[in-house]
Amino acid sequence: MDQRDGLARFREEFYLKKGSIYLDGNSLGLLSRRAENSLLEMLSSWRERGIDGWTDGKHPWFHLSEQLGAQLAPLVGATPKEVIATGSTTVNLHQLLATFYQPEGKRIKIVADALTFPSDIYAMKSHVKLHGLELAEGLIQVESKDGQVVEEEALIEAMTDEVAIIVLPSVLYRSGQILNMERLTKAAHERGILIGFDLCHSIGAIPHHLSEWGVDFAFWCNYKYVNAGPGSVGGLYVNQRHHGQFPGLAGWFGSAKDVQFDMDHTLQPASHAGAFQIGTPHVLSLAPLLGSLEIFHEAGIDELRKKSLLLTRYLMNLVDTQLADMDFSFGNPLEDTRRGGHICLIHKEAVRICKALKARGVIPDYRAPNVIRLAPMALYTSYIEVWEAVERLKAIMENKEYEGYKKERGVVA
Repeated sequence: MDQRDGLARFREEFYLKKGSIYLDGNSLGLLSRRAENSLLEMLSSWRERGIDGWTDGKHPWFHLSEQLGAQLAPLVGATPKEVIATGSTTVNLHQLLATFYQPEGKRIKIVADALTFPSDIYAMKSHVKLHGLELAEGLIQVESKDGQVVEEEALIEAMTDEVAIIVLPSVLYRSGQILNMERLTKAAHERGILIGFDLCHSIGAIPHHLSEWGVDFAFWCNYKYVNAGPGSVGGLYVNQRHHGQFPGLAGWFGSAKDVQFDMDHTLQPASHAGAFQIGTPHVLSLAPLLGSLEIFHEAGIDELRKKSLLLTRYLMNLVDTQLADMDFSFGNPLEDTRRGGHICLIHKEAVRICKALKARGVIPDYRAPNVIRLAPMALYTSYIEVWEAVERLKAIMENKEYEGYKKERGVVA
């Protein structure tokens, strides 16, 4: 399988620790040599040019967010003017809610799911409160029947004439379930509701067609599958039909570029997604994205998705055959069309098993109370590593090595 892998050449682009199998790229992707080089180039620009780096050099900083937005656009299926590299996941969600959540009349509710990442819920609750509403009347969280996946029918059923806006994950962070964004967008728009998606666990892992689907807005981080580094600058998408809408949270980098330095106290927003920037871009945190996106454009998101599905299918097959009768179960959907880039293994001893895996050189991701997330990455995980990881897990279970660890998670899971 490794010999037939058309993407195997990209593995050498990344810094891989000898003897270690990294299966946590859905939390933090590894450093590539190209990302490192683009960061060093940006440091050099600062060193050599000083303030002139804003307008001179290979990648002038003044237009860097727009440049990277155009490079991110193919990963989300958008036009270059619909995407901007800016902010962080939660800051961008705050901006989008401040812009598009305008409760009026009986349309006052936000719909979310009960399994979404906590930070998104914190942001939504903030905006409900800012509008003077009680949480119970302003926020609906659609429950899950099994605590792992969300039924799309239940989400659509929640789209009543009291709903103003819907914010959902493209891929659920625990189970890896993909929501059908096209179907949900169509259902929301048929009911006069705006809809947006958190793409943190899908960008760089699955193809998107946001513009074609008519999604109103989206937001994401770039440090998971996109491998742009810890705390790297995120991204947001705003459908072109909303361009010209005044940003809810205004800041000077949302200005039209030709008048930004007029220093007028009346904002003239950019005519594209750049209007939703707030402050000065974090240039050194944008820089690794330049190198990382080169790799994505060479590899192709469709090819990455094909390999990702093969890797996760192989991993599941090995769990079924090698770990039978060891009390593991899958929390992720088994169908390829409904599964993102990681596998969700459920076991009552998950926290101790994760500690034992790390001791054996396999880097997993734990989520309380019983989830082991394993993410073989299409750009740098080999099939033999998947096999070896399961072999090490099998030995841990057979030897009961996990019993040597405390059943409590660290401060950072």
